Amino acid sequence: MIIRKKENWLRMLFIWRGSVLPQILFRLMLLLLISVVIVYCRGSVFNYKIQLNPGPFTLFGIALAIFFGFRNNVSYDRFWEGRKIWGSLLNTTRSLTRQAQTVTAEKDNKGVNEFVNLLISFTYALKHQLRHTDATADIARISGTSLADKLKPAIYKPAMLLTEMGAWVRRRRLNGELDSILATSFDQNLNEMSNIVGGCERIASTPIPYTYKVLLHRTVYIYCFLLPFGFVDSLGWMMPVIVVFIAYTFVALEAVADELEDPFGEEPNDLALNTLCAMIETTLLEMSDREVPAPLAAKGYILD
Repeated sequence: MIIRKKENWLRMLFIWRGSVLPQILFRLMLLLLISVVIVYCRGSVFNYKIQLNPGPFTLFGIALAIFFGFRNNVSYDRFWEGRKIWGSLLNTTRSLTRQAQTVTAEKDNKGVNEFVNLLISFTYALKHQLRHTDATADIARISGTSLADKLKPAIYKPAMLLTEMGAWVRRRRLNGELDSILATSFDQNLNEMSNIVGGCERIASTPIPYTYKVLLHRTVYIYCFLLPFGFVDSLGWMMPVIVVFIAYTFVALEAVADELEDPFGEEPNDLALNTLCAMIETTLLEMSDREVPAPLAAKGYILD
């Protein structure tokens, strides 16, 4: 995810990284070439003049803009819901860390650290599950190779780590370190962790209906490729520039909506899951009076 400080208005016109222009540049160049050919042929195809009036394009463009507004709102809602879920994960892991420190005897720092490591491993495992990457290396770094090897065959590693945390609570309950009330409090927060996993999976596994996307995609490109015929007589050689500018607006909006639809990916405008994981790891290590590794301390709030 890219977050920039407020740029000068002129400099923003030429920003490349973080915009969708690299994705759609070829399509715009193709439309520009077609528009130039249409101007050269004066709107005729095989000596047949295609008569299109600019009026319908104006009315249809307004309707298409409203349609796009709805499409982008749906995509941004998914993006913002994903960010709220990860904010809830930060709060819940802090609460569980505080509970583990409060209810466990001071001499059992090793047990507290084991639980905190499970929380941090859970965070990284969730990130890897959403991005379809392997979490084994991060789990081994945080919780040891034995747990990493145990969880390696698992498809849903965050759920398995929840089971490990539940087993940790059960052992303390059987040892008399936790009464039923405190154990219930732990269980409530673990249930919240399970809800967080389910919320992320709901967004990741339920895309916007494909038929809806195809309809909008076809409409945009048919509209853009008919535009040159509607404006060739009134704009002349300025038509290709105007048409590409209009097409840039609609095609870029479609590209932005597609990018935000899955907020857990690795594209420039997706959620900064690497940084969120590092933030959670840093705060939990600080809460448990442990040293924060240098790479995490140096990372700060650089978003990726």
